[in-house]
Amino acid sequence: MEEDNPGDRSDLWERVRRGFAMSDLESDLVRKWEQWYATRPDYVQRMTERGGRYLFHVVEEVHKRGLPMELALLPFIESAFNPQALSVASASGMWQFMPATGRQFELKQNLFRDDRRNVLASTRAALDYLQMLHQKFGDWHLALAAYNWGQGNVQRALERNRRAREDTVYTALRMPDETRNYVPKLLAVKNIISSPGNFGLVLPPLENHPFFLTVSIERDMDVELVARLAGMPLDDFQALNPQLNKPVLLAAGTPQVLLPYDNANRFLRELPRHTGPLASLTAWVTPRTLRPAEAAKLAGVPESRLRELNRIPDGMLIKTGSTLIVPRRADHALDVTEQVADEAAMQLTPDGPKLVRRTVKALPKGESLVSFARRHRVEAADLARWNQLPVQAALRPGQAMTLMTPARAGASKGPAAKASAKRSVQAVKGGKAADTKPQARKAASAQKR
Repeated sequence: MEEDNPGDRSDLWERVRRGFAMSDLESDLVRKWEQWYATRPDYVQRMTERGGRYLFHVVEEVHKRGLPMELALLPFIESAFNPQALSVASASGMWQFMPATGRQFELKQNLFRDDRRNVLASTRAALDYLQMLHQKFGDWHLALAAYNWGQGNVQRALERNRRAREDTVYTALRMPDETRNYVPKLLAVKNIISSPGNFGLVLPPLENHPFFLTVSIERDMDVELVARLAGMPLDDFQALNPQLNKPVLLAAGTPQVLLPYDNANRFLRELPRHTGPLASLTAWVTPRTLRPAEAAKLAGVPESRLRELNRIPDGMLIKTGSTLIVPRRADHALDVTEQVADEAAMQLTPDGPKLVRRTVKALPKGESLVSFARRHRVEAADLARWNQLPVQAALRPGQAMTLMTPARAGASKGPAAKASAKRSVQAVKGGKAADTKPQARKAASAQKR
């Protein structure tokens, strides 16, 4: 590990090289990934240039904790250093945190921000997590496997090998292909950073000083205004502050932003000179469940504008306590409170019949589940769920098929009809028609984060 003053040299890549401390891995997979990157110089160039915005900060944090500098390269593997990266399994940010693990490591996720994409917060959380995993497994290769695959999976793989009296090193574990390739990928990148010329690659120059500064935000402000006062394109501002979900920045939830040095100084110079409103939008919490037209009237905004700002689809109600983005009136002086900034969420529910009618019909000869669903104007996936069947199930003529359809307006209110409706509601509440959405396709790199 490096022991000298980290600021005594101007080359950030050299500082990274001096901090490498992780043991190598004898594996053909390392050679495979070295070749993979070496034959894609344009990709490596884009990845390392993008990483240059964030790498100094990550290196600083790794150095402060006395950790192997290889960990500073992990976002190259996770997201190619793209803080906006989102996996098919909903892992987000340059460190690829899953929602639950993000909350476990205090990464706030709400209507206004997602700190899994926050450069500072996600780096802190990732290094906390990696240190915890290293303390648990006592080996960096195993800790990295757990970061990728989940600590429970790694623990079970180790116990399986112990029972079989087999080695418990990383390369000896039975694991998914993505996890098997995970550490070799990281070590391949390490080897390329160590000697890029050996692979016919040239790294972009990176100086050993901060790319950005933190600037305090004391009032709610439009994101576009912050970028304009800082004198930078909106895309560049969002690249450093990708956690922001909405076009308004709430000081109570996001009390600081990241800006390049010159832009930070310009922002601090221009902000006191600004004479117009700082925020054209604010937050409003619904007092009860409302139709969008009702909410728009209460908030004093056209319904079309309310729907546009909040992406409210047709046929939905806005549930009690939902936070909506609305235009800020000129006479409105108060900023959004910390409670709203931290807990903001919008919940919608269908604006339609509350009751459902449960019927059972025999499957006609020659019909499949899909054709039967089409004839009764329901989704095949819903029909399969109601009957606990796969969509492509082989069915027999006369087989009983359960249908759940909205109760007809003006239907009989007699005792039999009321009893039938009650049974239908109980069936739905009891889980017979519960939503059992298929799990998202698992991405091994995202299962645990």
